[in-house]
Amino acid sequence: MSDTTIDTNVLGDKIVRVLKTIFDPEIPVDIYELGLIYDVFVNEDLDVKILMTLTTPNCPVAETLPLEVEEKVKSINEVKDAEVEITFDPPWTQDLMSEEAKLELGML
Repeated sequence: MSDTTIDTNVLGDKIVRVLKTIFDPEIPVDIYELGLIYDVFVNEDLDVKILMTLTTPNCPVAETLPLEVEEKVKSINEVKDAEVEITFDPPWTQDLMSEEAKLELGML
């Protein structure tokens, strides 16, 4: 393994750490713990694709949140490019929230 090879698992962890700095404006919990991130793909070219949802299709940040996610993920040195795909299939429910998020919101 050469020095230029990047461990995609390590990069995945970095991406998750960045995602945990992005908060839903209406809920004081980060988008990762809220369960809005469905999947993160990293290919060999270090292009990142994030499959995410929003709490509702009419979410007030539907335009800006995906851009914020892209910009912050692109700011990671190893990432060449980042793209966010929004899906509502399956629709978001509170069941997707982590226990940490439910605790934070007094749901446990």
